Amino acid sequence: MSSQATINHPENAEVFTVPTICKNKSLELLEHINMPKGLLPLDDLIEVGHNKQTGFVWLKQKKAKEHRFKKIGKLVWYDSEVTGFLEDRKMKKLTGVKSKEVLIWITMCA
Repeated sequence: MSSQATINHPENAEVFTVPTICKNKSLELLEHINMPKGLLPLDDLIEVGHNKQTGFVWLKQKKAKEHRFKKIGKLVWYDSEVTGFLEDRKMKKLTGVKSKEVLIWITMCA
């Protein structure tokens, strides 16, 4: 089942459906935009697509996943489909990723 976002960006997109290639491609994409390789710890990838013209990327896995980043103590939930736009050192309009904690910035006065 495809989301509306993946339907709108298939032209000129590279699409991979072999699980081992999908995992390698997801790591290559993160490396290409100078982001940590562990940022998207997705297992059981069934499809990875990347439209180089628009920067749009989608990653589909068999089922949603929760992952705890031990060093920062954050729990993150990844949906079965993660989408976004990639730029150098940036991921914009990211969908399918949620954190259980909300950060609120407040001004501290002395």
